[in-house]
Amino acid sequence: MVAAEIAACLRAPLDVLVVRKLRAPRQPELAIGAVADGEHPQRILNDRVIASLGVEDEYLQRETAIQFDELRRRQASYRRGRPASPLTGRTLVVVDDGIATGATVRAGIKALRERAPASIVLAVPVGPADAVRSLSEDVDELICLETPSVFTAVGEFYEDFQQTTDAQVIAALERLTQG
Repeated sequence: MVAAEIAACLRAPLDVLVVRKLRAPRQPELAIGAVADGEHPQRILNDRVIASLGVEDEYLQRETAIQFDELRRRQASYRRGRPASPLTGRTLVVVDDGIATGATVRAGIKALRERAPASIVLAVPVGPADAVRSLSEDVDELICLETPSVFTAVGEFYEDFQQTTDAQVIAALERLTQG
């Protein structure tokens, strides 16, 4: 809901880019990569983490299929027949609730680059310095409010970090898609 608040403040239209984390075996909070929607859906892998965990290709293929299925379900649910906003030549403000590894936002940015925006600004409230530094190479501008020296999880920087429901996303999109 961070993006909805920013869009409302900027009086800008809101759209959704569905990105799903590829979960590590037995460690579902650890990203081994991510998938993102778009005309040409993207899959980004963290080969270093995959190798260090010994993730088998069979698991990776199965997890990718599961997350692409969920990505398509959410995309259909959220858009409700509305096409994606035209992005060619526009400045995009990509918002996430925070960065942990950067895998999901990196997949999203790669998918958005295919749509030829004029520029991409990434805005996040918090993230570890190394991930923020790495992502700064993928965008035209990066705004991150906090890069704490000790970072364990995004949720530790929120008083309330409950999962956003599909109904909340749909309501925000319906309220702000017209910009």
